[in-house]
Amino acid sequence: MTEATGTVPLVEASGIVKRYGPTVALQDGRLTVRAGESHALVGRNGAGKSTLVSVLTGLQAPDAGTVRFDGEAPPPLADRDAWRAKVACVYQKPTVVPGLTVAENLFLGRQPTGRSGFISWRRLHAEAAQLLETWDVRVDPGAATADLKVEDRQMVEIARALSLGSRFIVLDEPTAQLDNREIERLFDRMRALQESGVTFLFISHHLQEVYEVCQTVTVLRDARWITTAPVAELPRTALIEAMAGEAVTAQGGAPRGRVADDAPVRLHVRGLTSQAYTSVDLDIRRGEVVGLAGSSASGKIELAETFAGLHTPHSGSAELDGTPLPFGDVPKALRAGVGCVPRDRHDQGLVSGMSIGDNATMSVLDRLGRFGLVPAAVKRDRAEELISRLDIRAEGPDQPVSDLSGGNAQKVVMARSLASDPRLLVLINPTAGVDVKSKESLLARMDTAREDGTAVLVVSDELDDLRRCDRVLVLFHGKVVASHPAGWHDHELIASIEGVQDAEGDESRG
Repeated sequence: MTEATGTVPLVEASGIVKRYGPTVALQDGRLTVRAGESHALVGRNGAGKSTLVSVLTGLQAPDAGTVRFDGEAPPPLADRDAWRAKVACVYQKPTVVPGLTVAENLFLGRQPTGRSGFISWRRLHAEAAQLLETWDVRVDPGAATADLKVEDRQMVEIARALSLGSRFIVLDEPTAQLDNREIERLFDRMRALQESGVTFLFISHHLQEVYEVCQTVTVLRDARWITTAPVAELPRTALIEAMAGEAVTAQGGAPRGRVADDAPVRLHVRGLTSQAYTSVDLDIRRGEVVGLAGSSASGKIELAETFAGLHTPHSGSAELDGTPLPFGDVPKALRAGVGCVPRDRHDQGLVSGMSIGDNATMSVLDRLGRFGLVPAAVKRDRAEELISRLDIRAEGPDQPVSDLSGGNAQKVVMARSLASDPRLLVLINPTAGVDVKSKESLLARMDTAREDGTAVLVVSDELDDLRRCDRVLVLFHGKVVASHPAGWHDHELIASIEGVQDAEGDESRG
């Protein structure tokens, strides 16, 4: 297959099949990417995106089908240097070594040497600085990689790939941990790199981003290619229908009734202050869902994590049903009635070596048995109940949680947060990196919690998540600057997040 202009595609995959035993991970994978474009690859979790990427990057061979680069066959799988010269992938989880400097990461395994045969640190830093300047990556080559912001770590990984000769970069959920301003900066850099001849394969569950930065989109569903089309010619509803395999219906249903002003206050916060936020006052009533919005530097995540016992504020107080919340102690916060879906399911939410059942029930073992001794049948019954309630697609409670797709793994984290029947549920980016259907399922669980009388606090960069809230508070430089009741317009909320104007009508200093 070639383009209408007759030029050979930069990357072409056709008829890709990949099986793992009886499981068909990809039945008919297809992709044609033109040089210099940003091409989106979308699909629900389990659609086959990761499998196709692993084939495109030479991590595994397909059972059937072909891959070609500039019309030529790919290198042998064992020739990693040849693959790196053709394609690189920047994953959601960084692959840089945090203990090394930027320069050391850029030339890891191929450091320049002097006449003595030892590493020439002067040449290393000079070549790193030249590489960063060439691709307009504004990072100090001597900086510790661990100290970089997420967006800068991503650009270091892109620069490293470009230095190896690759001009085809796969970006796997690159915006999952970025705020709106950082996302726009990433997109600006992508556009500049495209003008320099770099081609991107962009994987994201945030469909609006596809329309902002991509020219073409390919949809996979149920391990098969569904369609490839110019983004400008594919309406959002048609894209969702292609991903879901069913017509899009109106979301949300009938509007919910407003939480009564005399409903009892569950979370009562006064003057809460830390390095990340200042003088926060907040009340959340029984059955109320309150959103927190703001940039990554606004203090919203640190505030939410404080209620879950992850941080200790400098001053102020927080009470749950009239009892002071314990700060800086996660187990005590859990016993006090706080459930939490943390910001990173990989590092904070799951124990990858354990089963679904163990992960889902670990927060309530003291309720299931005495002295931590829980009969296997009791644990299994509770786990099966949670799997059913959250609609977790799995073989059963004994399946390793590491086998699950992103959406189902996040459901396990949600299951554990609900297992203790919390009075306060703290959700931090609860739908990040999950597919459309899993997102709706997770938000439905939030609705169920509110109906049970739980106070819910939602931190999210996703406007669709925040639309489910009774009101949304916006933090800017650690201060609550605006409160938007349900029914807000996107431009109003975004203006507050960007610090255009605070709640009192004063122009922002930011």
